[in-house]
Amino acid sequence: MSTTPTLNGQVIGQAHYATRSLLERAVAPLGLSFGQVLALNVLADGAVDRARLVHRITGTLKIDESAVHEVIDQLVDADLVQVDEGPSTSAEAQVRLTDNGHATQRRVSAAVADITARLYGDIPADEASAAARVLTLITQRANAELAAIPT
Repeated sequence: MSTTPTLNGQVIGQAHYATRSLLERAVAPLGLSFGQVLALNVLADGAVDRARLVHRITGTLKIDESAVHEVIDQLVDADLVQVDEGPSTSAEAQVRLTDNGHATQRRVSAAVADITARLYGDIPADEASAAARVLTLITQRANAELAAIPT
């Protein structure tokens, strides 16, 4: 007898980790970590203030700022991003993709598109929309609770 799974953190986590594992395997030949992939994707549309990039990645991965600065430094060392220092502070610095970074990000984007097509392609649009709405609501609630916890 087949039972419908209950929507809970375990089911959501299993989907996340299975999908993330596919992505990590797809980008392994590029020598990229998951955090680096996220940073490249944020930068795909153009330069971003370093502070904004750090905030975006810490908010997404729930990691501390020093870990994100390390990711940025690794991307600089790999000639995938360039940091243009701001006029007065490093927080005003602009981070942007290099030519090599653009090429690598396009390869990452193609890998994501391929995984997305395989995993989501045959899910009816109304079911996918409902799932997206529910998961977005859960994320908002969890983020609100995290923000309320004193650090």
